[in-house]
Amino acid sequence: MSYNDIVGTIGVGIILIAYFMNIFSFIKKDGVLFYVMNIIGASLACYASILINYLPFIILEATWAMVSVLGLVKVLKKND
Repeated sequence: MSYNDIVGTIGVGIILIAYFMNIFSFIKKDGVLFYVMNIIGASLACYASILINYLPFIILEATWAMVSVLGLVKVLKKND
């Protein structure tokens, strides 16, 4: 596996683990951990997409990360 494959696989894996944990009620869909996992996973997947210069996934993963950041900010403001 190349470096970009490893980074992308880890990123996508983190997103899928967050989704799995949410579906089976191990974590809350509006919890900090869910958003943090999505931010990290999407950012890694975006970086891997940049490395291979694949614009559709750069846009997808960057958007996923930004929306997750907004969700995290919303949760953190709500908990204050």
